[in-house]
Amino acid sequence: MKAFGRIFKYIWPQWPRLIVVFSTAIVVAILLSVSFMTIIPLMKVMLGQEGLHGWVDRKACDSKYGVDIYLPDAADITTGRAQDMMHSLLVTGVEKDSLAHLAGLQNADRIVGVGAYRPSEDKPTIAASKILEELAISDDAQIIVEVKRLDPNNVLKVETLTFHTPSDEDFILRLDWGRVRRTRWSLKLGLIAKAQWAVGFLPREQNQTNKTDAVIFIILAMVVVTIIRCLAKFYQGYMAHKVMQVAITQMREDVFGHAIEMPMGFYADERPTDTISRIIRDTDLMAASIKTLLGRALREPLNALFMLIFAMLLSWQLVLIFLCMGPFVVGLTALFGKKMKKATRKSLVAGSQMLAKLNGVMAGLKVVKVYNQQSYERNSFKTINDRLLKQLLTIAKVNAATTPTLEVFGMIGGAMALVVGAHWITQSTATENRIEGPQFFVLLALLGAAAESVRKASGVWNRIQEANAAAERVFAVMDEPVEDESSKAPALEPAKDKIEFVDVAFTYPGERAQVLKGVNLAVQAGHNVAIVGPNGSGKTTLANLIPRLYDPDSGQILIDGNDIRKASLVSLRNQIAMVTQNIVTFNDTIEANIAYGKARATSEEVENAARRAYAHEFISTLPQGYDTVIGEHGTGLSGGQLQRIVIARAILKDPAILIFDEATSQVDADSEAKIHNAIEQVMQNRTTFIIAHRFSTVISADVIVVMDDGRIIAQGQHDELIQTCRLYQSLYETQLVKT
Repeated sequence: MKAFGRIFKYIWPQWPRLIVVFSTAIVVAILLSVSFMTIIPLMKVMLGQEGLHGWVDRKACDSKYGVDIYLPDAADITTGRAQDMMHSLLVTGVEKDSLAHLAGLQNADRIVGVGAYRPSEDKPTIAASKILEELAISDDAQIIVEVKRLDPNNVLKVETLTFHTPSDEDFILRLDWGRVRRTRWSLKLGLIAKAQWAVGFLPREQNQTNKTDAVIFIILAMVVVTIIRCLAKFYQGYMAHKVMQVAITQMREDVFGHAIEMPMGFYADERPTDTISRIIRDTDLMAASIKTLLGRALREPLNALFMLIFAMLLSWQLVLIFLCMGPFVVGLTALFGKKMKKATRKSLVAGSQMLAKLNGVMAGLKVVKVYNQQSYERNSFKTINDRLLKQLLTIAKVNAATTPTLEVFGMIGGAMALVVGAHWITQSTATENRIEGPQFFVLLALLGAAAESVRKASGVWNRIQEANAAAERVFAVMDEPVEDESSKAPALEPAKDKIEFVDVAFTYPGERAQVLKGVNLAVQAGHNVAIVGPNGSGKTTLANLIPRLYDPDSGQILIDGNDIRKASLVSLRNQIAMVTQNIVTFNDTIEANIAYGKARATSEEVENAARRAYAHEFISTLPQGYDTVIGEHGTGLSGGQLQRIVIARAILKDPAILIFDEATSQVDADSEAKIHNAIEQVMQNRTTFIIAHRFSTVISADVIVVMDDGRIIAQGQHDELIQTCRLYQSLYETQLVKT
């Protein structure tokens, strides 16, 4: 998970948005739980006799004093006990160590008066609803409660009790309740206070009109809660998506910026398409996981958490029974996540290989067709595709198994809670286990919703493991060292004296055979040097060391006596331009491709460079002229035309050092002549290295260097070498094409 943790480097800077995401997720979770809780008062109003006020008052007494009170239903009122039922509150349970228990209240007591509302000669009875109301809303520190109870001789007596209320802070603090119980008690009191405030807008009288008003009030409250919850959910989803997009955008920029600063040796070992796949496909996978992390992974656990909190307010014992399957769920989630990470890593590698195969085949489609290799390429692609399919099916299997497995364990926990809860409703007489039918129904709904949230979040760990596998590949690129350069490296002045290669040896990364072996060469500034030799002799490698595309294993390259490895790369490369046989253009306009050689070049400077490179003559005939988009492979233009655009780019840069690597090897005769003229002009007063097989380009050089097997075996001018160097003679006769 270390790699995945590094993603947060791009998330934390957006902390204001993260606060919004987290706070709105909490609002959504709380309001969703509240929506379920509103079912209880709705059922009480529609199905019960006590009404909404009576239910809230009864729950207030339970929360404040720990006493369960029974209110009569229609069947009780029609019996002979009507007077007792209508003018007293029957105590059906007293919680141990509660305020009511400490006051001396007992099970089966009948509360006949509270505070100022106690029986007197003028008013011998008090309505049960009024007694309940006074007991529920009283905010005095102490309240007098008058009860009737049977003594041991079965004689009914009246006793007066003193209840301490939650307002009596000194008394409450002396109670040895413990932090957990005190916190739960305070939470219940807070919720009851809000409920009392809400129902205060409705009249207390019990009639059909008031019942209808109460139902409408509850439904409207549910609608308002739902609207607020949906607005919060929208804002949470949008802000989470915004955090994800900003983070991934910055990450891609960082990876890309790091990739182009890495040495060329990295791309000798790693395919460029693999790096491209990491920047695009792997970061897409990370983006999806970040969105999940800030969306479903945050929202659903919070939903489940608050569902369980509200359910514990109804019966914490049943919630604990439901949660007994939790350890099994956690263990299975970890197991599935481990398998997911392994399969994802393999699928990303296979996807990278597929991208490389597609890129290679499509770029060389002409060769594939001419050599009738369609069948071979099809089979090769099928092998890679089958490898990818195997890993994708493994991922699909893990995803498919996760949810049903967790549902089974969730159902086992829910069934256990259901059985125990049903037993408590039908048979239990213990106060701490007592739960009413409507509350039990809502509790089951809350537990079911919590299980559903866990089910929705069950795939989150798998997504995180997918992102972790992708993050390992992405950050592996960012952990690669960049080109070696001291932060205090001095700027290098343009070459004025000479460029020297002193005992230079070089081996390509990952290879054993040396490409250059003790090369020594001195080139005077302003001279042009032609480097010739058979294929594989090290000509291009020698040229690539000048702009430090690679660094030698040993030896030095000096410009005016300064080691180029100790100079800043920017100052070195500012004085170098290269034109290679592999024509490099970008998917942009012709003007932008030429202006690539100089920052903030004007259109006049671009056109002037194009004229000197003999490119203006065909650019001006194009319908869109310099605004023509040529594409990265120069679609629509010949190789000679593209090469002249590249030469114009080098001319515009106005470098002190020019490198031409087989610049005319793949062009027609007309383009070659024009390119040759352009090269002749641009070489004036510049140090130029020319690698070529064309006799016309080589013969006019100030110095010709002959290389073989990584060594310089001869150097001099044409007339001298044709007489003294047998390899040069052979090259002249076989490879240097006379024009």
